[in-house]
Formats: sequence, structure tokens, C-alpha cells
Amino acid sequence: MSQTPDGPRRWRLVRASRDAVPASVRRFMARARRRRLRAAAPWGAGALILLLVGGLVWLALQTSVLGVDLIRVTGVQILSPDDVRAAAEIRPGTPLARVNTKSVARRIEQLAPVESVDIGRSWPNTLTVKVVERTPIAVVPVDKKFAVVDRFGVVFLTVDDRPGDLPELKLTQPGPDSPETRAGLQVLASLTPELKAELVRIVVDAPARIRLELRKGRTVVWGDATQGDVKARVATALLTRSGTQIDVSAPEVVTIS
Repeated sequence: MSQTPDGPRRWRLVRASRDAVPASVRRFMARARRRRLRAAAPWGAGALILLLVGGLVWLALQTSVLGVDLIRVTGVQILSPDDVRAAAEIRPGTPLARVNTKSVARRIEQLAPVESVDIGRSWPNTLTVKVVERTPIAVVPVDKKFAVVDRFGVVFLTVDDRPGDLPELKLTQPGPDSPETRAGLQVLASLTPELKAELVRIVVDAPARIRLELRKGRTVVWGDATQGDVKARVATALLTRSGTQIDVSAPEVVTIS
């Protein structure tokens, strides 16, 4: 502040007109602003993307908006879809992304008729369950009923009447850990179509004492389950011979009586 004849002089700021700033300076300042905007743009875009991703993650994991409202079950005939859904133990509305598919598969595989299962997600709200049921191979008489077994010897179904299209294994106790069951299934797998057509039952008194009971009261003494293919071919070739008992337990020396 300075003095004038009329008193102290007061200064005040006056905005310079646009023409007072040289064009070169204006261009420099404009370029500087653009550089700052370009530098800030990726950070802003990144922050927006993170915000969107975080929102989607929260929506998927913490809310029922993308929750399970349908469990689609395929591949079942012995079981019903409701049996499978009950075994899955999935509460309606459980976030689909949080479903532990391996745990669900293990629970469903506890159902005896299930051989394998595949669990998938179909967005936004469906859990897919593809079941492969066990294939019946034979039946075993147990307490006036019939236990149905698969190729592994697993009992997965019990019925009152023997299914006419399944061969019968006669043994003490069926099961995948039973040597008699494994031996009987091994013999069954080696039989020719001609022997299967004549077969009434496979009797397994012990793993090394197996015999086939055929139609018309005929019997094939099989012995153990080894050399099954050879024994099957020899026994098939002798079906046209007379005699009620064919012994192929030692296929190199066959006897008929």
C-alpha cells in the first residue's frame, strides 16, 4: 500500500484478460492439463473396474440374487430327482458361487445306486447334477430276496423277485470285498454268448470251487476263475456233446460224464 495526496492507495487484484496471456503460455498450460488428465484416466478406470468387480463378487458370494433356486438332476432311473436333491443338502438361496461341488458330489455318491456324479453351475441360479447310476450285472439270493450287484460287486438294490434278464450268482455274502463275489463276476465276464444263453446260475462255494448250472440239469465244473476265456471256449465247444457234467477246471484235460 502507498500514499497519495488524497490518502493511502488501495491495491486490488484484477484478473488479466485472456489476451494478456501469451498464446504460447496458453498452449503450454492446455497441454499440461491434458497430460494430467491422461495420467489420471487409467487410475480412474482402474478404480471403477475394481468397484464393479467388488460389487459383483459381493453380489455373487454374499447375497441370494445369484443363489440356487433350481437343482437340475439328470441320468436317474432307479433313484428319483428328489432323492438326489435331498442327498445334495443345498439350501435354497445358497449363493451358487459358494457351493462346494466336490462336497456335494461326495454326499450324492453315498447313495448306493450312484456310480459317479458330475456337479456343475448354470448361471444365474441353477445347479446341475449329472448322475451315472450303477449297471446291474447279476443278482444274489439273500434272505428270500435278491440283491442286485454291479460290475464291482456293489449291492445297490434289493428286489423281491429275480429279474429275468440277470444271471444269478449263488454265494454266501455279496460285496465288493468278497473274494467269492469277485471270482463269480470274473467268471461271468468270461462266458461266451452260448454259455450265457444256457446259464441258470453260477455257484461259488469258494474262489477255487466254482461251477455253472445250465439248463436241462447240466453242470460245468469251472474250478477257479483263472483261464476264463480258455475254459469258456472249451465248454462252449462241448455243449453239443452228450453228458450232464463238463469239467473244464483243467482245460488241458477235459472230462465229460
